[in-house]
Amino acid sequence: MKKSINAWSIEDALGMEAMFEAVKGAGFDGIELNLDGPGRSAHSLSFETKQEELKGIRALSERYDLPVASISSSQWSSKMCADAANRAEAKALMTKQLECAAALGAKGILVVPGGIGEEVSIQKAYDLCRETLASMRADIEAAKLFVGVENVWNGFFQSPFEMARFIDDLDCAYIGAYYDVGNVVAFSWTEYWIEILARRVGLVHVKDFKRNRGIHSGGAFVDLTRGDIAWPRAIAALDAIGFVGYLTADVSRGDEALSYPAFYRQVCGQLDTILSYSKG
Repeated sequence: MKKSINAWSIEDALGMEAMFEAVKGAGFDGIELNLDGPGRSAHSLSFETKQEELKGIRALSERYDLPVASISSSQWSSKMCADAANRAEAKALMTKQLECAAALGAKGILVVPGGIGEEVSIQKAYDLCRETLASMRADIEAAKLFVGVENVWNGFFQSPFEMARFIDDLDCAYIGAYYDVGNVVAFSWTEYWIEILARRVGLVHVKDFKRNRGIHSGGAFVDLTRGDIAWPRAIAALDAIGFVGYLTADVSRGDEALSYPAFYRQVCGQLDTILSYSKG
């Protein structure tokens, strides 16, 4: 397994080259870039990012020996199971992510199904999200890139069995789990999810969560290795399913007194500690 960090964790003012230099200098093996709305940061991708710009970013990735691990996005919200116009936006977003991933040599992309609410039942959300992804199957298979559905705090995946069933129902070799190890800790144990998702896991986000007491007691996200994830067990579970990709830190600088360069080094060191439990 290798160390990566999401570009949201990087100082917003840094341009693309400065970001690559800083992340490589901190000791990471890869970076995850994001497709964001206009003005989100100086290193965001957007719908306006052209092929020529992507070629330049690919050149930076190669110059700094820092591969682009994957392409995430802040634009998902509930688009995948909303009205027809929003579902069309979801497809356009996925198409642009796939374009960026292909141009930058990334393994795949992150997508977020969900949208449950007073007007959208669990069943309706499930059916519409599945329909949206299924309608993109030909494009996904043509791209030959991994499309990972992520478990987030939106009420969609409440257990690993639901997540596994959703993936299996799509029956596409390129669609699997973008598993976030920290997003289940408030109500479950992350190693059990990894065991059940198994071969479906293609990409991994890491963060940590500290419960107030036990599960369903509230809590807060905290720095890596300072929460309630039993990292030796989580890494053993990833080893057991044969995961050998990037662990991408999706974390925030909680201590504003800490400089950004020191923060990057801190996260890289925490990932070193986490990876030290691997037997691979």
